[in-house]
Amino acid sequence: MKSDSKKILCTNAKARHSYDIAETFEAGIVLGGPEVKSLRNSGGNIKDSYAIIRQTEVFLNNLHIAPYAQASIHNFDPTRPRKLLLHRREITRLSVKIKEKGLTLIPLRIYLKGSLIKVELALAKGKRIHDKKEAIKERDIKRELDREVKSWR
Repeated sequence: MKSDSKKILCTNAKARHSYDIAETFEAGIVLGGPEVKSLRNSGGNIKDSYAIIRQTEVFLNNLHIAPYAQASIHNFDPTRPRKLLLHRREITRLSVKIKEKGLTLIPLRIYLKGSLIKVELALAKGKRIHDKKEAIKERDIKRELDREVKSWR
């Protein structure tokens, strides 16, 4: 039996602030041995990364995985495009949504699921500046209301 424990290796902290998340997907990722060891040592950064669909394959661009020090000559390019593993029907459904609605694919986090490294992808639409400010105002109002309710108890 596989354990369902998830160890988060890296997250995209600004993703939920900069995008409206419509849907999330779990995908496998094709990595080499030194990349896996580097990710396990917290050597990944997905801050500016995004996924694109080329024909019937999905690639993750701008994912930076630091070179693993003990691998020496066997290291890969830190920002090379990495292939994501999804079912073909998922890929076609994603490509249709991206073309129709103007959505984009961004990674939210990379984590270990058992012994496998997975990527949580999100179908997202970019927020405008006034949307971000409005979300901050709503959050502040909600926080104030919660404080008031708590003080009345």
